[in-house]
Amino acid sequence: MNPINDLAILSPWEPGLLSLAFYALMVFFVVAAMLFFAARLGKGQPAPGKLEPYESGVRPTGSARFPFPIPFYLLATFFLIFDVEALFILSWAVAAEPLGWKGWMQITFFIFVLLISLFYLWEKGGLEWGPKSPRSPERPRR
Repeated sequence: MNPINDLAILSPWEPGLLSLAFYALMVFFVVAAMLFFAARLGKGQPAPGKLEPYESGVRPTGSARFPFPIPFYLLATFFLIFDVEALFILSWAVAAEPLGWKGWMQITFFIFVLLISLFYLWEKGGLEWGPKSPRSPERPRR
């Protein structure tokens, strides 16, 4: 193994800081040139047609702002929660052997907590998306 001297780092024949600095400088100049030419050549006159939103060739009517129903946000939140759950379980499955029994106990606890939260969500009616049907009177719990 040869020792690295100070001049070898700056040599263009050796991979080192000089080639990295040259690459970064070239990237900076290319980006600066593209931004400069876009600003100088891309100036146009705003027209009313350019300021309208493009809706696949159909003229927009009315406001694009409308309230989303609450179940939409609930569904998005549940998707994120259970998607992250799947990611954790998959990553555990990849590394299950080196984690051993300690990892198995931890993922079992994780799944148990998620199942409890799913049952709680189910009990509270968070998974009911359709219109509410008339229910029979609730029976008192014993």
